[in-house]
Amino acid sequence: MDVIVEFENHLVAERGLSKHTLRAYIQDIRQFCQYLEFGPRAFTERDLENTKPELELLQRANRNDIRSFLAHVQTHGDTARTSARKLASLRAIYKFMERIGLTESNPARAVRSPRLEKTLPDALSIPEVTALLEAPEVSEPLGIRDRAILETLYSTGIRASELAGLRLADIDFVGGTLRILGKRRKERIAYLGKYAAEALQTYLDIRAQLGKPTHTFVFVNARGGPLTTRSVQRVIERYVRKVLPTRRHVSPHTLRHTFATHMLNGGADLRVVQELLGHESLSSTQIYTHVSIDRLKEVYRETHPHA
Repeated sequence: MDVIVEFENHLVAERGLSKHTLRAYIQDIRQFCQYLEFGPRAFTERDLENTKPELELLQRANRNDIRSFLAHVQTHGDTARTSARKLASLRAIYKFMERIGLTESNPARAVRSPRLEKTLPDALSIPEVTALLEAPEVSEPLGIRDRAILETLYSTGIRASELAGLRLADIDFVGGTLRILGKRRKERIAYLGKYAAEALQTYLDIRAQLGKPTHTFVFVNARGGPLTTRSVQRVIERYVRKVLPTRRHVSPHTLRHTFATHMLNGGADLRVVQELLGHESLSSTQIYTHVSIDRLKEVYRETHPHA
């Protein structure tokens, strides 16, 4: 029995994980099995041809093996966040093995997750995001598309993968909404602001000029094919270099952070922002309150006579 293949099939059928997350889980588990077989030493392709079955390796492993593995990957350049993801991968496969009777215990459950440093999301200021939104040259089809991409990301707070997966039938201009298929294939509604709706409508009017697309994905490349998540990233990077050259690491997720921060700064309720972002847990949204508190302190210092 190839337990990793069975586990992968389980993830596809029941967990609804993204391709990126699925690939990371499987790579983590295979890396752990190689560590169990060879330890920290380097190994060759010939070594890999003579390894023990992965099921046997996983069944023999204990919590000390997992702790040693996590320590090894962190000392070889991986971050604590990556190490925590690897532990999550191992917990998931052992839980699956418990469920189908391949192990009586989950050794990963007793291993404490690495402590992660909490970093505040980097949000753009209103002048910065305005400059970014106005950067595309709307006298050409690709510029019109790019303006629609930027306006939609900032207006809705959706992820780049969610934007790339949008279908024409997901747009409701009358209600001013988008139907979003988020993580774990969970549906939610995102709201289009006036500027985003206008930019999106203008783009759809010229969409056929971009390679005459025959599919129903909203955003397309210059040849008419569906736009990928990486292509959305490149669109952002191109305009950041153009109008925000001193800014680093601005990504589609930065616009998501900016959306949430500006909503909270404007007085939005935290649970409303949670729903709009598609967060399952309120704790995922609460990090934005730190940004807003910083803004409150700034306003207080600027406006109170005795601040």
